[in-house]
Amino acid sequence: MHEMAVTMSLLDLVLKEATRAGASRVVAVNVVLGEMTGIVDHCVQTNFELMSRNTPAEGAVLSFRNVPKQARCRKCAHVFQPTGICWTCPKCQSAELEIIAGNELYVESIEVE
Repeated sequence: MHEMAVTMSLLDLVLKEATRAGASRVVAVNVVLGEMTGIVDHCVQTNFELMSRNTPAEGAVLSFRNVPKQARCRKCAHVFQPTGICWTCPKCQSAELEIIAGNELYVESIEVE
């Protein structure tokens, strides 16, 4: 259900930026979405279609660039994609990890007319 709040914030940002740019219509919105956010892109898409009705963003195409989770071992600096529920470095078996990708959630660009 947090997709609703995310979509509301996304639409607010898009409309604010479109107004600031003097645009009459939003054509496309490009969003970067990390795997670990738990946000479901098609839910955001559906919510955006509903919430943007009768606004300059109505009919805008939402595109998502999905970023997989990635970790770096703090002991040996190995970078890998964690799997399962028990995350350890596949190289040295350390559990001292730093998440370096997969938490992203931002608007990369907005295309307007």
